[in-house]
Amino acid sequence: MNDTKVIPDPNHPLLPLARAYTNYFTPTVTGVENVPAAGPALIIGNHSSIYWAPEVWITFMAMMERRPDEPTHGVAHEILLRAPLLGDSLKQFGVIPASQDAATQGLKDGGAVMVYPGGDWEACRPWTDRGKIDFAGRKGFIRLALKLGVPVIPAVANGGHDSIFILSRGERTAKLLQLDKLVRAKVFPYTVGLPFGVAPILPQIPLPAHVSVSFLPALTWSTEPGDPEDTALVDSYYEQTVTAMQSELDRLRAETPHPVVTGLKKHAEGLPGPLSALANLL
Repeated sequence: MNDTKVIPDPNHPLLPLARAYTNYFTPTVTGVENVPAAGPALIIGNHSSIYWAPEVWITFMAMMERRPDEPTHGVAHEILLRAPLLGDSLKQFGVIPASQDAATQGLKDGGAVMVYPGGDWEACRPWTDRGKIDFAGRKGFIRLALKLGVPVIPAVANGGHDSIFILSRGERTAKLLQLDKLVRAKVFPYTVGLPFGVAPILPQIPLPAHVSVSFLPALTWSTEPGDPEDTALVDSYYEQTVTAMQSELDRLRAETPHPVVTGLKKHAEGLPGPLSALANLL
């Protein structure tokens, strides 16, 4: 058996912690039936809120529940996978390195592989761009899907990027520190919040923004033959993909224009007895 062919353990001790964490963001998930119950699939999402990224766990756990007896994979930076204890736990969940080779093997093993093409660039976009899909022109996922002939299912998330105020990606700082060479990072984000005020990269406390994840049907282009070496074709598919995901993100934001207020209200509704009436104030 290949190292990547791992079926996540539903009884893993990290799972209750992940559920408790995501519950802070009062998540809702729709369209998970669009994820194949078996067989390979490439799930692509929009990335948010730097290190907090609640949409990652929400999406991944929805995939696990949809495919309880099938391999399901997320991807992570090598730094996380090498971390003591955490790295081993992530690997037991089927988390694989964020590389083309690892994703290819995961798909060949019949797995559903979850990737975030925008990576840290999108996750560290300014708060003012929270309603924008930004894959930074990265098209490797399209070539991979065409090469292997697997369906591509978007998982569009809203709300996570409202939970933390990012002032800037800090591209100049990252370049000055040569982070691209050291850890393959082009960002060194600056945020404002508690407890650090205005600070670079430090983990501010996230606001309890409501996070919604919507799985869309497989993109039409990914269900048809195509040449991964045809640059014009790949560019066209990239635009189609971003347009479809942006349209869904716009819909989600119109549905929940103030995720933090919605999240606070949902938490208030769960309070015991008369305390639940606090939700009416929101």
